[in-house]
Amino acid sequence: MKKSLLKIIALSFSILILVGCSSDNDSNNEIIVDPPTQDDPLTTSNVATYMVDPSATNETKALFYNLKRLAQTKTAIGQQDAFNGFYQDVGGDSDIKKNTGIDPAVLGSDFMFITDKNNNEQSNNWFYQQEQKIVADTKAAYAKGIINTFSWHLREPNKEESFYAADMTSEQKSTAFRSILPGGVNNEWYKKKLDKVAKVILNLKGANGELIPVIFRPFHEFDGSWFWWGADFCTADEYKKAYQFTVDYLKNTKGVHNILYAFSPDNSYTTETNYLSRYPGDKYVDIIGMDNYGDFNNQGQTGSDKANAKLKILSDYAKAKVKIAALTETGYRVTNTTPAITDWFSTLLYNALTKNDIQISYVMFWNNNSDGYYVPNGTVSNATDFKTYSLKTKSALVNSLPKIYEMPK
Repeated sequence: MKKSLLKIIALSFSILILVGCSSDNDSNNEIIVDPPTQDDPLTTSNVATYMVDPSATNETKALFYNLKRLAQTKTAIGQQDAFNGFYQDVGGDSDIKKNTGIDPAVLGSDFMFITDKNNNEQSNNWFYQQEQKIVADTKAAYAKGIINTFSWHLREPNKEESFYAADMTSEQKSTAFRSILPGGVNNEWYKKKLDKVAKVILNLKGANGELIPVIFRPFHEFDGSWFWWGADFCTADEYKKAYQFTVDYLKNTKGVHNILYAFSPDNSYTTETNYLSRYPGDKYVDIIGMDNYGDFNNQGQTGSDKANAKLKILSDYAKAKVKIAALTETGYRVTNTTPAITDWFSTLLYNALTKNDIQISYVMFWNNNSDGYYVPNGTVSNATDFKTYSLKTKSALVNSLPKIYEMPK
């Protein structure tokens, strides 16, 4: 009895300390309890039953479980090409680390150069050098406990010169996507591209020889028509079949078991029905995502609220279906002629990610380059805004992640 009483007193004292010492300026001013109360049936032992790949590696299962649980308290912060894309080409640490002193929680990469027709896998080949750099970055991120996600700006199958529909003829636009489906004239071409993706993913290994898990989001932003896989160039059924074929081929034919699959339209939807109009099915999707730049483009709190409403659709579906919800791409690009928006990160974005009790596992900003940036380094006008955002209660850089590739004991 005495031991139980002491435990209760100690717990009460800990809670008082949490309340009294909170330095967060959030209007919610909430206390995050760890581990949080679970509102779904997911456990460490049944996680595989909710995943696309029941034969996923242990590290991949742990990534799914931990990402799902993370969203109950925090949203991981990441950036595309964080280790190689720097504002004004100032190399070294990522711009996120230059600003905050801490690495991002998510690293975004792309299979674009890896699957390029000009990649001959020779050491003096520029495309192969990019492949090697991406592989090295992925391994370095994994070693630090960072989450790896890959998009794929796959070039169209005719000339393989562009992924933009605007660069194609009307005939090419109307036939390219369906040509990669089973029975299509370019299905073998597409399988060879997937063979390359599989080869790279199966050679991503950690220090102990374990396969490194990656999030893969093929055919993203498909509700727009800027890419050759966009809504104007294929039916909903054709899109679903291509997505399903991609997953089945990698998982079943190539035996790749270290992938979580992300479904990622742009922000055009306003209802769950619309969001799911091209959804390939729960058996094919681990991560319920959205890319959204438009709602954050100088629309103030109105745009933030629009984004939050769309994220709530994702979050609610992910809760109901035991999936992971994510803002898979976003940002506001600042240049010499486009100034930063006041409190864009710490207020507008943060509100969109946290209002209405939504659960978003991660957010990824697009890449910085010589001419502009999505994430401020430590020297620009909105550097403090980003740092403030990164320190908020529900924000997480890599130092706030759990051991993401280990299942909790």
